Amino acid sequence: MSGDLRICFLGDSFVQGIGDPTYRGWVGRVLAATAPEITAFNLGIRRNTSDDIAARCWGEVTARTVPGADNRLVLSFGSNDMVEEDGRVRVDPARTLANLAGLLAESRERGMSTLVVGPPPVIDAGEPHLSRTTRLTAEMAALCRAQEVPFVAVTAALAADPVWVAEVRDGDGAHPGSHGYDRLADLILDGGWRAWITGS
Repeated sequence: MSGDLRICFLGDSFVQGIGDPTYRGWVGRVLAATAPEITAFNLGIRRNTSDDIAARCWGEVTARTVPGADNRLVLSFGSNDMVEEDGRVRVDPARTLANLAGLLAESRERGMSTLVVGPPPVIDAGEPHLSRTTRLTAEMAALCRAQEVPFVAVTAALAADPVWVAEVRDGDGAHPGSHGYDRLADLILDGGWRAWITGS
């Protein structure tokens, strides 16, 4: 690991940390629990789908990475893709997977180590959204496994977590408060983050 460790966190409103009164979200919590000094860039944008993220990824990442540094990428998306609008999901699951595959291929070409965090559930979107997101999570995990990219699944655990569910319902129906982001950060820390950071 280079002394200049730079990580771009690219994703949606869950990456941005919407709903957290401390403005840290899961990204801030994960960084605070990590020993090495990290130059981190939170590139989460509310309502972004995988199409949006694929379109803006490399322009934003290139501006924040430098040759010779330990440049890394964390990707997290899919929840918005599976939201139904006007009778159809915003992004077809096959295209979500194609977007992920393209991002991973380009990351590999650039020599960037990548970690993928699966999509959290949108509680107010109900069981149909949860079913779609759960299937997408399994497909994303399989794709990452085939490419030897670490993947952290969070959908099922958060959907069953009373703290996450209660805070989301007390909030805007999609995003938790501070304790919910604690739970999400713990899943990521325990789900492969530390091994990915250290390379062990």
